[in-house]
Amino acid sequence: MTEQVDTATETPIRQDGINVSDAAATKVRNLLEQEGRDDLQLRIAVQPGGCSGLRYQLFFDERNLDGDIVTDFNGVSVVVDRMSSPYLNGAVIDFVDTIEKQGFTIDNPNATGSCACGDSFH
Repeated sequence: MTEQVDTATETPIRQDGINVSDAAATKVRNLLEQEGRDDLQLRIAVQPGGCSGLRYQLFFDERNLDGDIVTDFNGVSVVVDRMSSPYLNGAVIDFVDTIEKQGFTIDNPNATGSCACGDSFH
């Protein structure tokens, strides 16, 4: 079986979990250093809502919930709860910093459609 690679970020893509590019992991690490907190991890969740039915949430969290899946990306702990995990398997979290756009992006092969805001999917 050939390993898939995200051509934009050169990041190997796991289909059995979430993927975080080096750029996104570096940005998260820098934000945590600015906060002066080493007890936080990046939590990525899927919640009901948005114009397409589901929306993403990315936030720093100190909690560990039963069933959480924790993955280390270059020293950054990324947590996905067990209910969100099936929606995020194979998804790639990246950080873009260009003239046109700055922020985290999510390329999710599980999303069958999205709305113009880019924050929700179904």
